[in-house]
Amino acid sequence: MSSTDQTVVIIGAGQAGGQCALSLRRNGFDGKILIVGEEPHPPYQRPPLSKAYLSGEIGEDRLWVQTPEAWAEQKVEMRTGLRATAVNREEQIVAFEDGSSHRYDHLVFATGSRVRELPVAGAELEGVRYLRNIADVDKLKADVGPGRRIAIIGGGYIGLEAASVAKKLGAETVVVEAMPRLLARVAPEELSAFYLNAHQSRGVDVRLASQVSKLTGENGRITSVELADGSRIECDSALVGIGVLPNIELASAIGVECDNGILVDETCQSSVRDIYAIGDCCNQHNWLSGTRMRLESVPNALEQGKLVAAAICGTPLPKREVPWFWSDQFDLKLQTAGLLQGADTQIVRKGANPDQIAIFHLRDGVLVAADCVNDPQSFMASKMMIMKNARPDQADLANPEIMMKDIMKAAQ
Repeated sequence: MSSTDQTVVIIGAGQAGGQCALSLRRNGFDGKILIVGEEPHPPYQRPPLSKAYLSGEIGEDRLWVQTPEAWAEQKVEMRTGLRATAVNREEQIVAFEDGSSHRYDHLVFATGSRVRELPVAGAELEGVRYLRNIADVDKLKADVGPGRRIAIIGGGYIGLEAASVAKKLGAETVVVEAMPRLLARVAPEELSAFYLNAHQSRGVDVRLASQVSKLTGENGRITSVELADGSRIECDSALVGIGVLPNIELASAIGVECDNGILVDETCQSSVRDIYAIGDCCNQHNWLSGTRMRLESVPNALEQGKLVAAAICGTPLPKREVPWFWSDQFDLKLQTAGLLQGADTQIVRKGANPDQIAIFHLRDGVLVAADCVNDPQSFMASKMMIMKNARPDQADLANPEIMMKDIMKAAQ
């Protein structure tokens, strides 16, 4: 069957879904493409939400992957503000909450993830915020100005990015983290210590190993965060950033295999023929770690969108890339290449600049990951070495006097 006669329905109008549609067109697919998203926006970038968009440096239109006019020119039908409610896999039909439905030949779940809600009393108070979409940040903007006091519950990347913006905009900022260190689930101890010092030295109050017992308020609005030790943090608002959950309910309801995400193969096809999953909602075998995992990152979402497009069009699969991530906090830019799971050796590289550090992770002598703050040369060199399973000299990695490009050449 010619692609002219086929229809691809993409449930989810995020970057993964948007990339899938763009790649379908670039690969020559000339059938119908329908993107359906619950938010009233075309596909947009989420990473700037906790950074440039929260700070007011950019407006909403700067978040868009491309303009609504561009989607129309590419003949991608966009239905926003609409939720998919059911899928009939035998008849290949998706039903929507407005009573409409649409037939598909290929269905792509790009449903993303949702915030994990704080399970304590008072979490329903006005002024308790989450940060996942444009509407969330629009509410949060009023809470991060001069004279305001905000408590940020969760010392992960989202919480720390928001804390840096809030502090720069003049708000009194307190970060509450339940674990003994910041970034405990995603970063090595050296990087946790680096960011603890960075935030404290810039005036952020950080409370580690602190469990939130309840939120209290007056007239329906939050006024304080109470900790398990009985102490209280007075605040005008609280931002909760304690992780996300994959949106798999619709797929699971029709018998698609799920386990911490929708299980997919190397082309992102699920256990059901012609049904795919991409982005935060999917769980795929990772070539670098050798294990299945959900990767919550934009590069991964874009790569998977391209994989599905190639699978549908029957074109060669794109070359797999080294996973990478980034975080902007104050004047510190973290770039992480690779995955540190299974690493057995860690090398720290420090220069004369206290705001610069690189931490390399090796497994059996092979470089598998690198965390680089304000050090783009180390990031780029590490990314290339990870792709080639390189074995860099460990003493050279620790020596800031030796150029990373020379270490990379020697390792190859």
